[in-house]
Amino acid sequence: MEHFKIVGVTGRQGRIQVEDTLRHLADFLQKRGITVLLDEQLDSLLPGHSFTMISREQMGQQCDLVIVVGGDGSMLGAARTLALYDIPVIGINRGRLGFLTDISPDELDDQLAEVLEGRYLAESRFLLEARVRRKGKVIGQGDALNDVVLHPGKSTRIIEFELYIDGQFVYQQRADGLIIATPTGSTAYALSGGGPIMHPRLDAIVLVPMYPHMLTNRPLVVDGDSELKLVIRHENTIYPQISCDGQIHITSAPGDEITIHKKSQRLKLLHPLNHNFYESCRSKLRWNYQEERC
Repeated sequence: MEHFKIVGVTGRQGRIQVEDTLRHLADFLQKRGITVLLDEQLDSLLPGHSFTMISREQMGQQCDLVIVVGGDGSMLGAARTLALYDIPVIGINRGRLGFLTDISPDELDDQLAEVLEGRYLAESRFLLEARVRRKGKVIGQGDALNDVVLHPGKSTRIIEFELYIDGQFVYQQRADGLIIATPTGSTAYALSGGGPIMHPRLDAIVLVPMYPHMLTNRPLVVDGDSELKLVIRHENTIYPQISCDGQIHITSAPGDEITIHKKSQRLKLLHPLNHNFYESCRSKLRWNYQEERC
């Protein structure tokens, strides 16, 4: 008996592999008697189809489950919307690493069948909310499942900023920027910046300086409920960027304040029963050095 009756399908456009998987997935779901609702952004990928097209917001309101076909970037985009509706999401990997989209297309039928019958692992992942204030007024905001990043944009100049955590002054920094990542994002940009890998179940946030002027300034892990504030110092001659998951971009100015905190809504992320975080690290980050030598 199917555990999910109405399933939404979304993903990334522009890759032939995604199109092939979408066709197979839609056919697989229909044969199991499941109602398929397709993301309206994917309409052109399946010419001549008869599926009902809806927005991601409508998926959150109408579906029992949403399947994301693509890479982690596709999941990030969908997650920011679907987390608002408390709906479970699972990913089929048609990208590169695939820490979030972990069902292989080759194993789609077997693994997805188990999920549809209610045999799966469920995780709750928190998101961050960032707001940029200028003279006390919010001029931009965004959500992030992976990270909120302060960076110089196209400029090559460093940024001077102050960091406060829960109202307490931490430091004044001169650096290329700062990566503020969730446990989910600790295996993404923050990892390339020298940050630690955090298990997804941790309730913590990591702050990773980007090429800090003082080499003693190291990554800092704080409680997940911390309220963070960045102040762009007036001495700056550039207008730094605030990026959320690398997909939402806000331009700040000297004197602006950026506040970052955990959102109340969380993402319900599903995995096949054989999912193992450490095995994912071994395979995707190439930790199997001894095996590769054999």
